[in-house]
Amino acid sequence: MTQAPPRRGFNDIVTRFWGVAAPAYNLPFLQQWVYRPAHDEVVAQLRDHQSARIVDVACGTGILADRIERDLHPAAVYGVDMSEGMLNQARSRSSVVQWQRGPAEQLPFDDGALDAVVTTSAFHFFDQPAALREFHRVLSPGGLVAVSTMSARQPLLPAASRLKPSHSPTTAEMRRLFEGAGFTIVEQHRVRRPLWTRPISDLFTVGVKS
Repeated sequence: MTQAPPRRGFNDIVTRFWGVAAPAYNLPFLQQWVYRPAHDEVVAQLRDHQSARIVDVACGTGILADRIERDLHPAAVYGVDMSEGMLNQARSRSSVVQWQRGPAEQLPFDDGALDAVVTTSAFHFFDQPAALREFHRVLSPGGLVAVSTMSARQPLLPAASRLKPSHSPTTAEMRRLFEGAGFTIVEQHRVRRPLWTRPISDLFTVGVKS
């Protein structure tokens, strides 16, 4: 497994915040309008891929992992998160999904143990090259990775580049990250959203392990 990434100190602060804020994450309007469109994209990809062993990384309160288990009935579904507060909420949601604590860059799985790795609304917190290398490690040949992440629709002017949110990659940057980790990209597009929620600019990228 890889060494702990340099962003982990920052992520520890985020983890503690979500440990307290986990109940708010479940608010129906927040889930329906902010998170569900990306979840729909993930479920569709997993259904087409017919993945049998799936992990949702940074699973939060377990809404997506539980939906994957209920909708697709794969052989095994795992939810991994750094926040114990989030995982406590997730455990109360499902006793079928296997919940585990850990960072995206150090997943608790053997090499080639999984058929699909998915993550939504969390990639900006990761050490992205390290996380994608780890996703590649735990996937079997032909395994699927699907990532939904914040991504500006237009690049900022060079003079304003310092204002760009860290770790919110462009379309081209996501392609380079995926290919650098050894994935072949098979799909990339903006998450399909109702018109009034399109200011939420998230990019959906899907790759396979050769």
